[in-house]
Order: sequence, then structure tokens, then C-alpha cells
Amino acid sequence: MTRTRKTAAPRRTLRRLPLNAAATLTVAVCLFPVYWMVATAFKPSRDIQSYEPRLIPGEWTFEHFRTAVQADGFALFWRNSILVTLSAVLLALVVALGAAYAVARLRWRGRRQFMLAVFIAQMAPWESLIIPIYIISRDTNMLDRLPTLTLIYFMITLPFTVVVLRGFIAGIPPELEEAAQVDGCTRVGAFRRIAFPLLAPGLMATSLFGFITAWNEFTYANFLIIKQQDSRTLPVWLSSFQTTFGTDWGATMAASTLFALPALIVFLVLQRHVTSGLTAGGVKG
Repeated sequence: MTRTRKTAAPRRTLRRLPLNAAATLTVAVCLFPVYWMVATAFKPSRDIQSYEPRLIPGEWTFEHFRTAVQADGFALFWRNSILVTLSAVLLALVVALGAAYAVARLRWRGRRQFMLAVFIAQMAPWESLIIPIYIISRDTNMLDRLPTLTLIYFMITLPFTVVVLRGFIAGIPPELEEAAQVDGCTRVGAFRRIAFPLLAPGLMATSLFGFITAWNEFTYANFLIIKQQDSRTLPVWLSSFQTTFGTDWGATMAASTLFALPALIVFLVLQRHVTSGLTAGGVKG
């Protein structure tokens, strides 16, 4: 028996070797552009423009980061991005939590049709709505305003948030809330005291998706903020390093590195809850 186990272990290792190699190659391919961006940010300009690129910088410099931080509008665009992103995520969580609870716990006419509409909205390419949204914003005098971007990002993230939270609420036994109601809690009180604390993984997963989506969005921010330069966000600010005289690649890569840091930090903080939250979102209810 012991000899059989000893021979089976190397066989399992050999069978997993191609999968491990494929996974390692996939991770390397995905991370290499990120590494090249960060490495370029630390290279001197002469090395960036060299015909013989180096994988590892031969000389390190922080000059490009100083250029990015001292660029016009750096602090202002950071404030705009943080304000718009957090507002859209919080608004989506509040609205989606009520909608998801109604779909998962209550029985009402049109519930299935409502979820079908949510799925269709989630699958729809939002880029196809740029022209209608621009016309509506123009006619309602909402161009060049941060609340417009907030509402758009809210609409983009809302369907996914409803789907995930609905599945997560459906995975919580309703008997827990019913027991609390028997003890004197109202339906809202039972949800707040019993179900809501169990929703942390789902809330974290949807918050991460909403944050990354709103933080990285460029098209609407560039298309709807035309005249008021002070209302632009960081993705649009990154394009300011490209001028008629060329592109400052060092400053662009340094600014891109700084731009990616908040999303990376949020992911590292919430990553423990992401897998369980997304898995729970697939529960049938």
C-alpha cells in the first residue's frame, strides 16, 4: 500500500506538469505588459528611446514620476476620479441591494422578466450608447459635469451588482430571517441584523468590480467632458503627455503606474472575499 502511494504521487505530479506550465506561461504573458510599464517608468529617457531595449533597467531614475506628479491637474484629476468612482460604487450597492433582496426573497409578478432585463442590460455593450447618452446630456444641460459621469458609471455597474447580490442573498437560508421575525424583528430589522452581515463577500466582490470599471473608464469621460477641463478624470489626464511634438513615454508610464496603484491596493485588500462572493453570486434562487 505504501509503495503504491509513493508511485502514485510522482504520476500525479507529471500529469499536473503541463497544466502548471500552461498556468505559469499565462500569468507571465499577462503580467509582462505591467512589468514593462513599471520598468519603463524607472528608465532614463535615453534608454527608453534606445534601439536595444533592456528587460531590466541599467540605470534607475525617479525623474518621470516627478514629471507626472508636477503635471497640471494631477491632484485635481485624482480628486475627480476618486469622487466619481466612490459615489458610483456606493450608489450601485444601495440600489442593487434593495433590488436583489426583492428578487431573491419576495414573490411578485414580473420578477423573472425583471431579471431577464437585468441580464440583457449586463450583456449590452455600453459603447453603443455613447451617442444617445451624449444627446440626452446635451439636451438636459448635463455635459461637462461630474454627476453625469457618476450616473453613467452607476448604470454600468448596477446590472452586475444586482446579479451577484441576488445570488448571494438566495444562498442565505430564509429560515434565519424568519426566526428573527418570530422573536419580534421586522422584515427590515431581520435583514439588517441577520442577512446583511453575511453579505460581506458579495458586497466586496461587487465593490471591486464597480471600482475597477469606473476607475479605468475613458470613453465617456473623454466624450462628455469637453469644455470643463477641471472636471476630467485620471484616464483622460493620461493622454495629456501626448503632444504635437511627440509622446513623453517615461512620464506616461510613470503616470500609468501611479494610476494603477489604487486599483491594485483595492484588489489586494478585497481579494480574499472576491472568489467567495463571485461563487455565491452563481447560486440559483
